[in-house]
Amino acid sequence: MSVQQPVWTPPVRRKEIPVLKVYNSLTRSKTEFVPINGNLVKWYNCGPTVYDASHMGHARSYVTQDILRRIMTDYFGYDVHFVMNITDIDDKIILRARQNYLFDNFRAKHTTLTPELVDLVVTAWTDYVQLKVSKGLPESDKIQVGQEQTAWTSIAARFQDRAWRQECLKRDEKFEMHFSAATLAAIEEAEKSLGNQTGADVTLKFIDASKDVLAPALDKKEGSTVTDPSISRATATYWEAEFFKDMRRLRVREPDTLTRVTEYVPEVVSFVEGIVKNGFAYEVDGSIYFDTRAFDKSEGHDYAKLEPWSKGNRELLEEGEGALSAGSARRSAADFALWKASKPGEPSWPSPWGPGRPGWHIECSVMASAIFGDSMDIHSGGIDLAFPHHDNEMAQSEAYHNCSAWVNYFIHTGHLHIEGLKMSKSLKNFITIDEILQKYSARQLRLAFLTQLWNAKIDFSESLMTGDVRTIETSLNNFFANVKALLNQAQVDGHPLDAQHRFRDVERELTDRLHHSQSAFRAALCDSFNTPEALNILRELVSRTNVYINTRGPNLDLGVIERIARWLGRMLRMFGLGEGETSEIGWGQEQSYEDGSVNREEILMPYIRALSSFRDGVRKVAIAKGENALKDILALCDRLRDTDLVPLGVALDDVEDGKALVKLVPPAELIKAREEKRAQAEAKAAKKAVAIEAERQAKLVKLEKGRTSPQELFRPPNVPEGTYTTWDENGIPLTDGEGKELSKNQAKKVQKAYSDQKKRHEEFLAWQREQGN
Repeated sequence: MSVQQPVWTPPVRRKEIPVLKVYNSLTRSKTEFVPINGNLVKWYNCGPTVYDASHMGHARSYVTQDILRRIMTDYFGYDVHFVMNITDIDDKIILRARQNYLFDNFRAKHTTLTPELVDLVVTAWTDYVQLKVSKGLPESDKIQVGQEQTAWTSIAARFQDRAWRQECLKRDEKFEMHFSAATLAAIEEAEKSLGNQTGADVTLKFIDASKDVLAPALDKKEGSTVTDPSISRATATYWEAEFFKDMRRLRVREPDTLTRVTEYVPEVVSFVEGIVKNGFAYEVDGSIYFDTRAFDKSEGHDYAKLEPWSKGNRELLEEGEGALSAGSARRSAADFALWKASKPGEPSWPSPWGPGRPGWHIECSVMASAIFGDSMDIHSGGIDLAFPHHDNEMAQSEAYHNCSAWVNYFIHTGHLHIEGLKMSKSLKNFITIDEILQKYSARQLRLAFLTQLWNAKIDFSESLMTGDVRTIETSLNNFFANVKALLNQAQVDGHPLDAQHRFRDVERELTDRLHHSQSAFRAALCDSFNTPEALNILRELVSRTNVYINTRGPNLDLGVIERIARWLGRMLRMFGLGEGETSEIGWGQEQSYEDGSVNREEILMPYIRALSSFRDGVRKVAIAKGENALKDILALCDRLRDTDLVPLGVALDDVEDGKALVKLVPPAELIKAREEKRAQAEAKAAKKAVAIEAERQAKLVKLEKGRTSPQELFRPPNVPEGTYTTWDENGIPLTDGEGKELSKNQAKKVQKAYSDQKKRHEEFLAWQREQGN
C-alpha cells in the first residue's frame, strides 16, 4: 500500500489586511486605490513654472509628493512611473526675462544722475501708483492723475492705520507689496543730489532702488522689441537648475521622466488640432480657445469636475490665462486658450493658425498623454491648481481622447501658511528654500510635513519646528544612539556564558508590541497616507522600548531591541528621513567612507591626542601620590567626557555598573547639549544667588528694625512729640499725651511692642558683634 500524506487544511485568516484608500479630489472622499494595470501606477505631477527662486510653497508641495511617492514604491511596492513637467514657456517667464533684460540694458546705459533720468523714474513711479497701488485704495482715497506726489504723504500716513490697510488688502492682496515698491525715498534722495557731483555708484543705487517701478515701465515701452527667444529660454534654464538643486538638498527624488514644454511644441500643435477636429475648440485671431459650453453639453462629458462651483469665478479664470493675455472675443468667459497667437516681444512657434505659443493648461495634457496615453492612475499638484488648471487639463484631454475619465485619482497637497498667514511677499513672510535650509535641516522640514496630513492646510511656525519636530528628532537620535551603544558594548563583552536565554514574558510583550505597531503603521498609511498617525506609532514604540531598556538592566535581550531599531530605521528612511541609503541602525549616514579614501591620520589623530592627554594627566597624578589623587583622577575622567570628547562627537554615558556607554553623536548636538546644560546650571546658580541676596536684604531690613533700643522705642523721634508724657524705668509709657494713665488695652499693646523690640534689638546687637569680629 502506498503511504499518503494526511489532508492539509488551509489556514483561515483571522485578521484582514487593510486596503489602501486615498483621498480623491474627484470625489472629496477616501476611495480604494485600484491601479488600471496590475502593479503599475502611472503618476503625473505638475512641476514648477521656472522664473524665480523656489520657496516654502514649493517645498510643501514637492517634499509632500515625494513622501507619498516613497510610500507607494518603498512601502506598498507599486511599480510607479513618476512623470513631472517643467513649464518653461509661460507669461511669467516671458515678463520676468524681458523686464530683467530691458532693465539691465537701461542700467548699463545710465551712469550719470541727470534731471532727465529722475523725470523718467518719476513718470514710471506715477504710472505704477495709478496701475498697481490704486487697485487697493478705497474710492475716497483714489489719487487724481497729476496729484500722485502731493497725495502720497497722506496715503503714507493712512498706511500706518492697520484697519485701513486691512481694508485695502481685501481689495488687492498685493497692496502692501505694491505700496512698499512705490516708496518715494529714492526719488527724493536723487532730487536732492541733482546738481552735486555724484559718481556712477549713486546713479546705479538710485536705479536699483527704483527697479520695481522702472522695469514694468520699460517693458510697456520697449517690450515688443525683445525678439530673441534665447532671453526667456536662458531665464527658464537658470531657474530650472536652481529648482533641482533645491530639490536635491531637500532629498526629493528626481522624476522617472522629466518633460519640458519647449520640447513638445509640435505635439501641442497636433493635440490642439485634434480638439478642434472633435468640435470642442475654435479660432479667434490666430488663437485657439477651448469651448467649455460645447464640452459641458456633450454626452459623457462634464466641465470642472473638481470645482464645479468655481466655473464663474472670473478672478481665477483670468489668473489662469496669464498676465500677457489681452481681452479677446471668446464665446464664454470660462473658455481658455489652448494656443496663443504671439504678440511682438513674445517667443513663437509655427502652427496652422500662425506664429504662436502653447497655452498654460494644454502642456500637461499633451506631455502626460505622450507618455501615458489616454489615461493615468494619479495626477497630483497643489490645491491652488485644482481650478482652473487641473479642471481645464481634464476637459481638454477628455475632449481629445473622446473619453469620460482621463484621471482616476486626483490628489492635491494642502495650502502652506507661515505663522498663521498665507505666504506672500506683500506680508513679508516669503521664505525661499535656500533661506529655510540655512535655519533648519532637510530632515527637520520633512518631519514638519510628516506631522501634518498631506492634504490639509499646514501652519509652518517657529513653535512647530522647536516643539514637535525638535522633540521627535531628539528622541529618535537618542534612541538609536543608545541601541548602537548597547550593541557595540555587547560585541566588546562577547556572548554571555551563563547558558540562559533572555526571551521571557517582558520580551514577548515587547515583541507583540512591535507586531502591533507594524500592523497599526500599515493601517495608518492605508488610511490615505496618514503620516501623523504613522509617526505617533513609531514614537510610541520607541517609548515602550526605552522603558524596557531602562528596566531590564543586564537581562536585556539585544535581539529584540535590534529588530525593533532596524524596523524603525527602515520606516524612517522610507519616508526620506535618512541621511543616505544604508542598512545600518538608525537614520542612515550622510556619506560612507571606503578604507582607501580615508586619511587615517586626519581622522584618528584628534581622538588619539585626547586619549594621550588623558593618559598623561592620570600618570602625573599617580606619580605625585597626593592626598587627593582619587578625586583628581575622577576630575580628569569628567574632563575627558565633558570637554575633550564632545567636539569629536563621542558621548560617554555613565551607567550603574561602572561601564560607560559609548555613543557617536554629531559634535554640534553634543556641544549644544553641553552648552544648554551649562546655561541651565548657570541660570540655576544665578537664581540661587538672587534668592540668597534677597534673603540677605530681607534680613538686613529686619535687623535694621532692631537698631533702636526698646527703652527709646516710645520716645521722640521714634514717636511723634507729645504722644506720651511719662515712662517707667524701661522706657514703657505710663501716661498718654494728655497725662492720662494708659488703658489696660493700650498698656498691653505697648508692653508687647516693647518685648518684640527688645528681641529685635538683641538680634541686632549680636549681628553687630559678629560683624566686628
